[in-house]
Amino acid sequence: MSPRARQADALAEVARDVVACEACPRLVRWRQAAAGNAPRRFRGKPYWGKPVPGFGDPGARLLVVGLAPAAHGGNRTGRVFTGDSSGDFLFAALYRARFANQARSVSRDDGLTLSDCWVTAAARCAPPGNRPTPSEFDRCRPFLLRELAALEGLKAVLALGELAFRQVLRAWDEIGRGAVVPRPVFTHGSRVALPGGAALLASYHVSRQNTNTGRLTEEMFDAVLAEVRRALR
Repeated sequence: MSPRARQADALAEVARDVVACEACPRLVRWRQAAAGNAPRRFRGKPYWGKPVPGFGDPGARLLVVGLAPAAHGGNRTGRVFTGDSSGDFLFAALYRARFANQARSVSRDDGLTLSDCWVTAAARCAPPGNRPTPSEFDRCRPFLLRELAALEGLKAVLALGELAFRQVLRAWDEIGRGAVVPRPVFTHGSRVALPGGAALLASYHVSRQNTNTGRLTEEMFDAVLAEVRRALR
């Protein structure tokens, strides 16, 4: 079996386990309630209503880690960062940086494919208030560990927001790659050397709260992705 096929099989197994997970009762209730209480623009349309797995190129050298699926984005479409404004911003930028074949992200079958990039989240269920609890992060982190292990050629991790940044650092240590000491502080645009040769890059999250207020602009995010490209050289 080729390395790429081995990675694809491992990531497919993670995805199956993610979708079947019911480890967090609060999140199970919330994601199902959100699916049954769609806003008017989505009323009558099918909802995924389950944990959302990562997706992308199994041979990726870049891993993008967000916080969690949106109640009426990934929780509706079944694909992380798909069907909401955060995904519109993210995938348009990945397209400009040549990690995606198109800028649109509306459904699992919209033709979007990623090249040299895998996109996932620190928590796999839509959480109330967009805020998983520490114990929910803990129960979900093994999925991130398994993705890190499966992406054998990983050279860069892009964390979207401080919570994802912290989870990546914990996962990197827990998977046996080594701890970063002293523990770095989240700063937009920062780059941290991870033990083993990969780089951790940080960006404000691509949420509407940040992009609509100008806290995160296209130019700022493009600059982070340009740094990602340098890390992949």
